[in-house]
Order: sequence, then structure tokens, then C-alpha cells
Amino acid sequence: MGLFVGIDLGSTTSKAVVLDASERLLGRGLTNTRSNYDVAAAVARIEALDDARFTLIERTLGGSGAAPPTSALRRAWVVSHCVDRLRALGGRVAAIAESTGTASDGAAIRRLFERIEADADAVFGTLAEDRSRFFRDLASARFFADATDAAQRRELAYDVAAAAYDQAIVEVENSETPIGAEQRLERALGRAGLSASDRASLERAWRETEGALTVEAYVGTGYGRQRLPFPKEQIRSEILCHGLGAHALYPGTRTVLDIGGQDTKAIQLDEAGLVQNFQMNDRCAAGCGRYLGYIAEEMNLGLHELGPLALEATRAVKISSTCTVFAGVELRELLALGERRENILLGLHRAILLRAMSLLARSGGVRNELTFTGGVAKNVAVVRELKSLVGEHYGERTLNIHPDSIYTGALGAALFARRGGGESLPAPSRGKPKAAAAAARA
Repeated sequence: MGLFVGIDLGSTTSKAVVLDASERLLGRGLTNTRSNYDVAAAVARIEALDDARFTLIERTLGGSGAAPPTSALRRAWVVSHCVDRLRALGGRVAAIAESTGTASDGAAIRRLFERIEADADAVFGTLAEDRSRFFRDLASARFFADATDAAQRRELAYDVAAAAYDQAIVEVENSETPIGAEQRLERALGRAGLSASDRASLERAWRETEGALTVEAYVGTGYGRQRLPFPKEQIRSEILCHGLGAHALYPGTRTVLDIGGQDTKAIQLDEAGLVQNFQMNDRCAAGCGRYLGYIAEEMNLGLHELGPLALEATRAVKISSTCTVFAGVELRELLALGERRENILLGLHRAILLRAMSLLARSGGVRNELTFTGGVAKNVAVVRELKSLVGEHYGERTLNIHPDSIYTGALGAALFARRGGGESLPAPSRGKPKAAAAAARA
């Protein structure tokens, strides 16, 4: 079976999508980009192909009338991989802590990671169900909670543990695991708790799909697309890929808003999904995903907690600037003045959307339908404010937000791969030749 892969190498997250020849979704992969684009691209691609393999296994077993718990193996596969990374992380954190603190700090950290590993299914199991969460987020949340408790019991020095963790997580996350697919399969089968017959069926289906993972074409896009090991003919702009991906998900799409980690894009499409016009802020991360990530770190919150907290606000505090450089200073000043963090967060979310609305206006406004893409589309407060502002300025509009919105750019890239890089697509409509040409360069 020929497969087609699209990779969206973003500034904060890297995504990969695998399609079959009928343009059906087979697999998805997602990882933190951080500072190593090469590793991020490889990890996202491997995860997407692994996911595609499980989809093919499910099809194979479903077609034979058998119904073994493929989902249990998929979950065990993900958790086993996380355990490998957790062990590497724990060893590195302990070693750093021993060199900067004391031997007792290192010993306490090793015991802490042993407890996390014992709870690995509970800590990391959601990664098999919600691909928009990350090993780093889940591991960090558990580590810092446990380290706080251990410090209160005076088992370790919290500052030493936190500094060691911050250094180690970057090193571990930017390293590829040396464990091969067959070894991972054996570990996953052992963890899944399957009956002998279910295990035999899954092993048989695994072997049968081995030759089906032949990739015919790749296309790359995203903030770091120039680092992808593809010929330039297989690189497409984020504008084109988000436009095509949004149109594939919702054919009625005429306006696309993408809020990514590093930039925000407002795109206007024609009925065929071709770009007519666009605007983007590509000079800094103000009002984008990285800005929200910085705010989360300043408030010692998980990124996924920002939206729900903002919805608890009683009013929106006016934010002077959404500049990431000055965000921490303004945030601390507002907190010192006694402002509730929920009200500050609502103001921050609204400020982000006001910047996005300006881009939408300059690109041609909001036409029906509006499709919201990118990881920030998962933020419930951003979605609520977007609906409010669009209704206020443009009246009633259909707002599309797909559960897999973060993969929209990768989906568009995979569709370009399937369609021969886009050469067979219709030419841009006559009214906007300059905009279409600019989009191809963006």
C-alpha cells in the first residue's frame, strides 16, 4: 500500500499525517519541537507511521471478524515508549542533582522517578487517546508535584531538583530513543495484559502489515520547513497547506484563522480551497502559542489550564501589550496590584484575539465559513472570545473547529504529497494572482 506523508515542522510542535491512496487518514504523530527540528521531524514521522500501522491492524482484524483489544496494545505501546523516556530522564536528573547538590538529592530523585514509573499507565495513558498532549507536559506535572511533596518532607532540595529537571528534559526530549520497533512491540504486548489468543492475533496482524508501510511521497511545511530533508519541490508554504487542509476538513471554508506557536495567519480561500489572499504576523510570537506558553510558565500552570481558568473570570483586565518579552513584567505588576489571575487571563486571551481580528480584517474579513486551525484552537477561552468578536463585527458566521485542528497544516501537506506536489491542482483564480504567488513564497 502506498502511503503519503505530510510533516508540519512548527516552532513549538511538529506534526505528521499519513494518508492512503484514497486520501483516508491512517495515522498522526505529534511531538514538541523545542530547539531540535531534525529530531522533532523524525519523531513526528515515526509516531504517525506507528499510528498508521495500528489503524491497518484494526482494519485487518475487523475484516476477519475477530475483535481483540487493539486499543489495549496501542495504549501499552505509547506507555512503554514513555517509560523508556522516563527512565532516561530520571537517570539524567539524578546525575545532575548529584553533581550540583548532594548524593541524597540524587537518591531521592531516583525514588521519585520509580514511583512515577509505577504509575505510568495512569500518568501517560491519555497520550494514546488525546494526541494533543505531550510526554513533557505529563511527566513535568507529576515530577514537580512529587518534588514539592518530597521537599516539604525534607527529602530533597527543591531548587536543586527543579534546576536539574529543566536541564535534563531538554536533553532527553532532543534525543531519539534507541529502542527498535520489534523490541517496543514485545514490551507493549507484555504490558497490555492480553490473553494468549488475542496476543497471537495481534502478532500475526503486525507481521501482515509490515510490508504495507511504504511511503510513496513526502511533503513538508511549517516554520522550520527548510530543515526538512526534502527536495525543494516537496516543500510547501504554511499558507497553502493550512488552506488545503482546512478545505479538506470543511469544504465550505472561505476564511481560515490559524494561531500557531510562532505566528498567526488569516487566509481567504475560493470554493476550490485555493488561496486568494492572506495576512500573517511573522515578526514575533506576540499573541501566539509561545506567548500563552510563557504565561503558563510564569503562573506555574499547565498550558491546558489557561482556557478553563479564564472562563472563571468576572471581567477582562485590559492588557497593554501582548509582547512576549514584557509579558512577565506586566503580569507580575497586575498580580501585585491585586488583580485576580482569572481576570488577567481573560484579558490576555481577548488581547490575542484582537490581534487576530486585525489580521482577518486586513486579509478580507470573515466570510462564511470560518475554520479555526492550530493548537490554540483547543483553548476554550480563545474559542469563546473568537465567537464573540466575530459575531460583534461580522454577524452570524459558521465557525468550524475540528478535534484534529492542530494537524491541519500536516494534512494539507499530505494532500499535496498525494496529488503530486500540487502540480495537478487548478491554477489560482484570476482575481488574486499576486496573493497566490506570495502565499507560495510565505
